[in-house]
Amino acid sequence: MLTTLRIKNLALVADLTLELQPGYNVVTGETGAGKSILIGALNLVLGERADRTLIRGGCDSCSVEAVFDVGGLRAPLKSFLDENGLEPCEENQLVLKRTFTANGTNRQFVNGSPTTLNVLATIGEWLVDIHGPHDHQSLLQQAKQLAILDAYGGLESKRTMFGELVRRLAGIETAKAVLIVDEKTYAQQLDLLRFQVQEIFAAQLQPDEDQRVEQDYQRASNAAKLLQLSQAVLDLLTENETSLLTQAGIVGRTLQELQKVDASAAKFLTLHEQGVATLRELQAELSRYAEKVDIDPARLQELEERLNLIHSLKRKYGSSLAEVIAFGEQTKRNLQSLESRDAELARLKAERAKLDSEIRRAGKELSAKRRKVIPQLAKVVSKQLADLGFTQSKFDVAITTHGDVPEVDSRKPLTPSLSASDGERVSEGQGRESSFSSTGLDTVEFQFAPNPGEPVRPLRAIASSGEMARVMLALKTVLAAEDEIPVLIFDEVDANVGGETANVVGEKMKQIAAKRQVLCITHLPQVAAPADAHYVVTKQVIEGRTISEIELLDKKSRVNELARMLGGGSDAVRKHAEALLK
Repeated sequence: MLTTLRIKNLALVADLTLELQPGYNVVTGETGAGKSILIGALNLVLGERADRTLIRGGCDSCSVEAVFDVGGLRAPLKSFLDENGLEPCEENQLVLKRTFTANGTNRQFVNGSPTTLNVLATIGEWLVDIHGPHDHQSLLQQAKQLAILDAYGGLESKRTMFGELVRRLAGIETAKAVLIVDEKTYAQQLDLLRFQVQEIFAAQLQPDEDQRVEQDYQRASNAAKLLQLSQAVLDLLTENETSLLTQAGIVGRTLQELQKVDASAAKFLTLHEQGVATLRELQAELSRYAEKVDIDPARLQELEERLNLIHSLKRKYGSSLAEVIAFGEQTKRNLQSLESRDAELARLKAERAKLDSEIRRAGKELSAKRRKVIPQLAKVVSKQLADLGFTQSKFDVAITTHGDVPEVDSRKPLTPSLSASDGERVSEGQGRESSFSSTGLDTVEFQFAPNPGEPVRPLRAIASSGEMARVMLALKTVLAAEDEIPVLIFDEVDANVGGETANVVGEKMKQIAAKRQVLCITHLPQVAAPADAHYVVTKQVIEGRTISEIELLDKKSRVNELARMLGGGSDAVRKHAEALLK
């Protein structure tokens, strides 16, 4: 859920912090007070493109920060953060921040780590769905509609199994494309792979060897200077008339005389003995070090050649020795596969034909189950729409199954094709496109006819924002238990709604909020009254500047606000407001 929204210097907002509650949150206020600024701020922090004109007049920058409790989020947020080098969530708190300046500089942060706008937008799609005149309605996308159908019918596991089959098929297609080349290209590939394998394995590389060779090379190339410096130190330490150890002997004898005169001076003699012992240890260690320093031009040349070889291999095959070694292993496997091309192709063709049959069987089974679910979904959505005022409307789901691609003949050679990622199609070769999308053999389109006598049209083609919002509300009510997006925002979903339908809209909001957090901007008291938390946006002029502010209302203030929305402050209106709250 969205727990906190902080906005600074955005449009009419100077500095605002909104603490949201679980369940149903409603925002009201006079027209033009700035309610839409909340939606604009959320869109910005969820990855929408920034408009510099939104920066508050007289300010150089604007910022929006949103804090989410992601304890119950089903999306793979933790792994996504790890993969993108972002800080993990502490105590299930996800912090998103967006800043932009008048000169066009944009900065995005996730849990304090800088990131890209695309990463922010991806996370936003998992967290919030906004419906209304300023929305990004995921329910209008055909892929999302298919996911909704599968979620309602409990078909996700079968869909996942189908997608895994398609991904295996894509892997075969990729491997096949590597093998199917003309003889000239085949010979060239063999020569290249053999050269790469020979070059890497002949080097007999060891992990992290480059660091050790680099150190040895630096020591060998500076051997003369190292020997000179160590010998100079030994000369200062050795026992000649001016050496440290000779002078230390004189100091020791003098301290012995001092001790004879004053016994309390024994401590100085002890310290002296410790110092002399340290100097002798230094002399011994330095002598051993100097003996190991070897001025050997042949060894230096050997290390230089080894270092040059390592650097050459890293330039060609990887930024580290580990990557070079891994590249060599993979290249060796590719070479073995290419050298046994005919046998490998035969294996791939047999596996391709087997997978083709499995995919068609699984796809047909999934399609059949989807077709059984469609009437059930259409019925419950139509019932919700009737409650919302569309008493004679029609909701339906059109489904198209792409199953007319010829079976793969394992006796015929396979031609190169492209691999497919999730949602894409796997090419069958020879210019034909298979219907093997990772989501199944089907595409669906939600269709709606708001008035009797009209043909159903795709949901995305509906022009009226009021109709669109109520269809979205009906779908969200039906799918509240299945939908994985935890925060739903409805911006003036009550457009063109009144009377008893307004009461139903409020009830639907409350029903959805039992499963998800809901934030609704409304002008209707019937929609606002059932809310768990009621906020009001006001516009004030302070020191000649217009500022929008927001306040969480207590019970008494809620009565006042509902009375205002009902059209007055008379006793009858207040009693009506109190009745709505009850």
